[in-house]
Amino acid sequence: MTLTPRKLNAYTMFKLPAAYLCGVRTKYIDNDKSVVGVTYKWINQNPFKSMFWAVQGMAAEFSTGALMIGKIQESGKRISMLVTSNNATFTKKATGKIKFTCKDGKTIDAVLKRAIETGEGQTIWMQSVGVNQDGDVVSTFNFEWSVKVK
Repeated sequence: MTLTPRKLNAYTMFKLPAAYLCGVRTKYIDNDKSVVGVTYKWINQNPFKSMFWAVQGMAAEFSTGALMIGKIQESGKRISMLVTSNNATFTKKATGKIKFTCKDGKTIDAVLKRAIETGEGQTIWMQSVGVNQDGDVVSTFNFEWSVKVK
């Protein structure tokens, strides 16, 4: 099954309802990158008239996780995945439409190959960068994913 933005958005609605209600939506996905958008609205605001950091985190994490889900499906193996660590940097107020892009598809391939060959758990750091409509970076998130063949 090929992942599409429509399938991922349906998944979000049923499995991650908080993210869906806050407006997190997959815009694009292919073998190498994933783009997830979220628009600043009343439901995802903070007291400082910008997007709450956790909403940005949900969108950023999903951009990395969607790529991982797709690669695991392609492998045909039963592989568990879990975020084990993360960090973020905020550089500008997040208002308007924000797009989080992860371009780590090729890195995932190598980690999954190593996990399948060795049978041991592996970790990978993946980055998602949030950019507003003006092209300014508003936040950068890094997630450490752990993967293991079941």
